[in-house]
Amino acid sequence: MRSGNPVLSESTFLDLGSGTVVSRDAGAMTINGTVNKTAFLLLLTVLTAAFAWSQAFTATGEIAPGFSVYMWGGLIGGFILAMVTVFKKEWAPVTAPLYALVEGFFLGAISAVYSHLYEGIVLQAVMLTFGTLFALLFAYRSGWIKATENFKLGVVAATGGIFLVYLATIVLGFFGINIPMIHGNGIVGIGFSLFVIVIAALNLVLDFDFIETGVERGAPKYMEWYGAFGLMVTLVWLYIEFLRLLSKLQSRN
Repeated sequence: MRSGNPVLSESTFLDLGSGTVVSRDAGAMTINGTVNKTAFLLLLTVLTAAFAWSQAFTATGEIAPGFSVYMWGGLIGGFILAMVTVFKKEWAPVTAPLYALVEGFFLGAISAVYSHLYEGIVLQAVMLTFGTLFALLFAYRSGWIKATENFKLGVVAATGGIFLVYLATIVLGFFGINIPMIHGNGIVGIGFSLFVIVIAALNLVLDFDFIETGVERGAPKYMEWYGAFGLMVTLVWLYIEFLRLLSKLQSRN
């Protein structure tokens, strides 16, 4: 069982002491429970994102001074809560909603910045994100896409490669060095963004398969929160990548 999502790994449903699959006869993980909790996390994210957005602009329509605290606070706080959730899965009923709330501040802030630069880009990114989610969910449930071992291996490898590229971008940025072309609005930059979006979307398929596997194995009830949290991580990544792609396309006009 393999997932490209960094918060969903092969050992998620294993007891670390015995190495056996965690199973519960009563109060086990269900698909409906995971769906409901995912919807709840999305609602929390939208609420704080809307608040951050409302604080973004001055009366003249410019970005408000000190507004970056929402972006950086949400980014750092979301990362910390994500790491806590990964290492303490049984805390997910508490940490997953907190992650959604904090991540909402980041998403609202960065969305406001993109909206200030490119009119209409946020609505387009939201529609593309959820359109991709429902399209891939339908394809997965219909059996058109199957998460075979080779499929999983390819997506995991590609996801790891993208992570290394972004890590190199951050590290080199500290020394004033930019990786050429892939972050620009040229053909190479747009092609790179399209590739990343495809890989992020395919991670949704692995997440669906991972959640389904947890249900089949009788994972404990709190894993519904953890599965919803893992799906949220992929959706946030996908949304950000759509923003990046759309901004590159609009900046060419």
